[in-house]
Amino acid sequence: MEKWERKLLNTKRGVFEVFCKGEGEPLCVTHHYSEFNDSGDYFANSFTKLFKVYLINLRETGNSEKAHFPHELSMLETIFDLEEIRESLGYTSWSFAGHSTGGMLGIIYGIYFSNSLTTNMIVGAAARDYATFSKDCIYNKAHPKYSKMQELIEKLKGSDISNEERVNLSIERTKLSLHKPERYNEYFNIPISKKMSSIRLNYFNREYQIYDVTKKLSLISCPTLIICGKYDVQCPIEYSEEMAEGIKNSRFVLFNESNHYPFLEEKEKFLNEIKDFTKKVSSLN
Repeated sequence: MEKWERKLLNTKRGVFEVFCKGEGEPLCVTHHYSEFNDSGDYFANSFTKLFKVYLINLRETGNSEKAHFPHELSMLETIFDLEEIRESLGYTSWSFAGHSTGGMLGIIYGIYFSNSLTTNMIVGAAARDYATFSKDCIYNKAHPKYSKMQELIEKLKGSDISNEERVNLSIERTKLSLHKPERYNEYFNIPISKKMSSIRLNYFNREYQIYDVTKKLSLISCPTLIICGKYDVQCPIEYSEEMAEGIKNSRFVLFNESNHYPFLEEKEKFLNEIKDFTKKVSSLN
């Protein structure tokens, strides 16, 4: 499989590692605590036939800038970093696509910098704490698979586990978020490897306790596509419905045969929805 092109980008806020693939209008893709490499990312791959995709290693991941102060790992500071990356690449605007906590970053991005975003695509995310009050969320203690998920996450944080063990734990964790876990090998069939940044995850777990931007959703003015799987155990559908209701210029699409990975579980439908959305936005400009 073709590798992603790696770049080290100098910005006013430091050096950031960026991976690039595809042709077309620019699209930023990232995740709040994933560490990418030139093997790419399944979610980012979904867009490379339609966009020139920039897959970004955030502060403290890969070869990107370190955090000189703890607050630099926050969601808002992360958006400031993305804005500097956009400017350093020479774009007056670009699109954004985020899955899960990447989608949460997209919401923050839209609230503060809608003018920088041609389109904003949010998949399986939320505008507030999605675990504390939803028993449908696997991170809620009342969920039947809560303990199993926590056990896997803690093991994955460890630095002393072998690569083979890390892979097996990641597979087991991912299967908890698939509507049809028996199809795992069909969905995840490309040699992609990425890590989890424990320092970013730990900071997120603290910030998440006070995360709620629902009252600011009306500030998002850029065209926004919101996608969620009907059976999403990480960010249940009511949170996507809430975002769609709060964002005036938005479209919400429910994927009836998906859990947390609609871009793999209903791959063809996902691609068609992205095509239709971007085509409609282009026709209005």
